[in-house]
Amino acid sequence: MQEALDNDTLDIPALHESLDDIVAWMQEWDTWVVRRAGRLVGAVRGKMEGDAWDIGRIMVAPDLQGSGLGRALLDHIQAVAPEQATSYLLFTGEGSARNQRMYRKAGFRLRTDLPAPPHAVVLTKPRR
Repeated sequence: MQEALDNDTLDIPALHESLDDIVAWMQEWDTWVVRRAGRLVGAVRGKMEGDAWDIGRIMVAPDLQGSGLGRALLDHIQAVAPEQATSYLLFTGEGSARNQRMYRKAGFRLRTDLPAPPHAVVLTKPRR
């Protein structure tokens, strides 16, 4: 919900996914979750799109945001990218300043030359 508040819209794909949608994308995406005492507190997913490792759905429980878990998930998903990935790609809300700051600190750069979904921006990073 923080993404909806930051971007002043409910037009965020994750907010409209059904269980069937999630089951379907789990067939295409590699997904990692973090649990604390059995509670789901974070998740991230990745898949190859051409030669880029597409990173998506970095999620952290609201009470743990700001604890470094999001950055740990971002680091992990980059570390497990297939060898053939030459870059990383992700989307976040155009009003999500906190997310964009974390991604920039991690070496991602805003790409205004690439198409983005409504209310979103694209960030990329070359793989080193």
